[in-house]
Amino acid sequence: MKFMRSVNVAAAASSTITAPKSLDVKNEGSVRNVAATLAYDAMSYYKGNLSAADSVQMGDLQDPYYWWTAGALWGAMLDYYHLTKDSTYNDVVIQALLAPTNLGALHAYMPPEHAFEEGNDDLFFWGSAAIAAAERNFPQPNTTLPSWLDMGANVFNQLAGRWSTQNCGGGLLWQIYASNPNGLTYKNSVSNGGFFQIAARMARATGNDTYLDWAEKIWDWSMDIGFIDHESYHVYDGASIDTNCTKTSPASFTYTSGIYLYGAAIMANYTKKPEWKQRTEQLLDGAGWFFNSPNATAKNVMFEGACETVGRCNADMTTFKGYLARFMWQSTQMVPSLRSKVESLLIPSARAAASTCTGGPTGRACGQKWYIGEFDNLPGLGQEMCALETIQGLLIDGAAPPLEAKDIKTVRDVNWSAQASYAPKPVQTTTKRGVAEDAQPTNSAGARPILEMGPLVVVGLGMVLATWGLA
Repeated sequence: MKFMRSVNVAAAASSTITAPKSLDVKNEGSVRNVAATLAYDAMSYYKGNLSAADSVQMGDLQDPYYWWTAGALWGAMLDYYHLTKDSTYNDVVIQALLAPTNLGALHAYMPPEHAFEEGNDDLFFWGSAAIAAAERNFPQPNTTLPSWLDMGANVFNQLAGRWSTQNCGGGLLWQIYASNPNGLTYKNSVSNGGFFQIAARMARATGNDTYLDWAEKIWDWSMDIGFIDHESYHVYDGASIDTNCTKTSPASFTYTSGIYLYGAAIMANYTKKPEWKQRTEQLLDGAGWFFNSPNATAKNVMFEGACETVGRCNADMTTFKGYLARFMWQSTQMVPSLRSKVESLLIPSARAAASTCTGGPTGRACGQKWYIGEFDNLPGLGQEMCALETIQGLLIDGAAPPLEAKDIKTVRDVNWSAQASYAPKPVQTTTKRGVAEDAQPTNSAGARPILEMGPLVVVGLGMVLATWGLA
């Protein structure tokens, strides 16, 4: 969407934090200020950086949120900086993504400290954040560690190494370790969709057709096995190897649709093949049912159909809508023809999300059920993240698209005021095939490094306000 630019951010801002319920989706200043508020409130749930640099808590979240949610949070905060240019949280994000207890000795987000809770889907969220950092030339200041893109290659290698044709003709299991057997007989769409998206993004970011071949193979398998419905393009949850994946679970969640959607959009942009554009459009259509809320007056408002109406959303599920919003917005940069439909769904959802942010001790905590139009007494980190991703995505027109191979660099400078020199102007992305200059799909590993950064604390509200000229 195009914003009215007659009022600049500083002039429009008040001296206090912006109430999300005041969101004006047509005013860039309002969107930025609301996003700043939501980012601050989301980060208030993070306490890990109060620990020592080698602590298992570094970069992780407290219960009831699993380690994978922390990786997803850092992806959301990378989006926040990319869309708003507010660098307030960047050092915390870097510290979390490079912490030894998250990155692991193989530099592949396979740390033994989190082995008891890590599955292949968890690996996607941490790897996705590293790849997003590479696609934006986000600084990686530690010279003893690989580049973000090489970390993405390491994550890809981990996933590729676990692809198994022993059951179901291929695919990844949900879980990794025998010590966590709950998902060792289940192949799920979030793990395989995540692998598909990572392969597609690595193909575009390197120009290496090995990744492209993998993306096409994962897509074909997902279709053949029935994870993606051939008619409706709904994305289903998964299937058990006990039946050789012949009985697909009909459960459907917002985030799996978003993960496959963005992978297909990347493929459409990178290959220029019309079938990928068509698949992207069909996946967006297939996700449309998530916007048919149970409240007839809340038209085109996103809801988590599998759990919200029956009050059974766990902590994981409260975060899912944010990922669909993230990947819908980002897909419009890869396939611009999606813009009108995406806006018709996410603009009403952004308004609805903001209208629920009136609760809790602060008077601005966001609720879970956007379709009821008010705070529902269900606050949490997931609720803040979902509102943040949906609302900050309104700024997508002013953000550069993901870089391709020829433009990706390893940036070490964390002087945030100087970062503009690394960021291309937000123009329509090209689709010329890149030349592989960096990350290759090889099994590289290194010794566990000692981080050169000390513990940081979440910055105070004053820095948030000052960044936007509100203090």
